[in-house]
Amino acid sequence: MARGSRGDGPLDPDIPAAVDDAFAFLFRNSTVNAVIAWLAVAVLGGVVLDSALDVDLRWLVFTGAVGVIVAVPPVVFRSWRTMLPWELLCVGLLPILVRGLFGGTVGTFAVYVSLAAVALVVVGELHTFTSLAVTHWFAAVLVVLVTLASGAVWAVFRWTADQHFGTAYLTTNHALMTEFVWVTLAGLAAGVLFALALRRRTRWLRRATSRVTER
Repeated sequence: MARGSRGDGPLDPDIPAAVDDAFAFLFRNSTVNAVIAWLAVAVLGGVVLDSALDVDLRWLVFTGAVGVIVAVPPVVFRSWRTMLPWELLCVGLLPILVRGLFGGTVGTFAVYVSLAAVALVVVGELHTFTSLAVTHWFAAVLVVLVTLASGAVWAVFRWTADQHFGTAYLTTNHALMTEFVWVTLAGLAAGVLFALALRRRTRWLRRATSRVTER
């Protein structure tokens, strides 16, 4: 069965029968998790509106793209309770939450850690909701590659905006190279953490399957 057809209902990681692979840990069917996650999404919506009113192209594109990615699980499963883990969501939305709640900004490394978390979600969603099927080790590598690619695309977007809209998002070439170092480190860290999470989830599934087959 194609992975894209798994939209019959929300996944519940606490029930082995509802979980067909280790990637399901990315999607929780919990009221508490959903409430916290939707509060974070509400802040995201506020930042999107504020960016639109201020005609802040950089923030509008970033928040809009993240909003679409975050909305995929509840839309596909047709359940407001099926959301990304609030911890992962808060990491992915860190720059947005700081801007929306405190009106400030975070450091470069924190931005790219956030980008790596979003890349992790993208890989999980591609595996879960499309015909793309990846092994766990390749998924971890793909998280790193998606993070690096996202950093490159973000740099190209800012350069294009500077050229055509008179913005000053990019300052010097040295600053850009420093950003690429940070995004590489963040991507590698995210890939390692993702691999460890998948390994832990796989062990849990094996133990759960063993308990079921022994009954």
